[in-house]
Amino acid sequence: MIALVGVLFWAGVHNLRHRRALSEIPHVTLMPASSADDNSPAPEAEGAELRGKDAPAFTLTDLSGKKVSLADFKGHPVVVNFWATWCGPCKLEMPWFQEFSSKYKGQGLEVLGLSQDDGATRQDVAEAAKKIGVSYTILMPDENVAKKYGGVDYLPETFYIDRAGKIVDVTAGAPSKDQMEALIQKTIAAGGA
Repeated sequence: MIALVGVLFWAGVHNLRHRRALSEIPHVTLMPASSADDNSPAPEAEGAELRGKDAPAFTLTDLSGKKVSLADFKGHPVVVNFWATWCGPCKLEMPWFQEFSSKYKGQGLEVLGLSQDDGATRQDVAEAAKKIGVSYTILMPDENVAKKYGGVDYLPETFYIDRAGKIVDVTAGAPSKDQMEALIQKTIAAGGA
């Protein structure tokens, strides 16, 4: 009887440790970019059909009100990340973009964060970016840009653009940090110097 109680106690402790370990693993969920509440499964990145094509041009304003165009970064590998202040997976990956922005700056990498916050003020977006800890260029929303990039129905959605302005890859949702770095390295290597 004592042995049975000991085994049950040990099994309970093991189960508790296992559940705690599982709860500490970050879970990434795709978030709908619109407020529509449908239960359809998340598709592949909406802009996936743009792989290998020229990245759609855009001009938006940054947090200081300055106009910034994708064309300003010609000859540089560019990461265009659609995000929102309310998006949990966005907040998970943005510090990684910040880290890689610094790490690969010498190779010309530029990161552009395109806010998808409808009705948010410049100050709201700036405060969220500061709280997340990013200093790369954050641009204010324009639904026409999202449409050019395939609709951006789920956040985060990221486009990796080579030095020649071609879309190398597209991701929907937050990849792992290692996957993100591999995509950045692939983008830097693509399109020639």
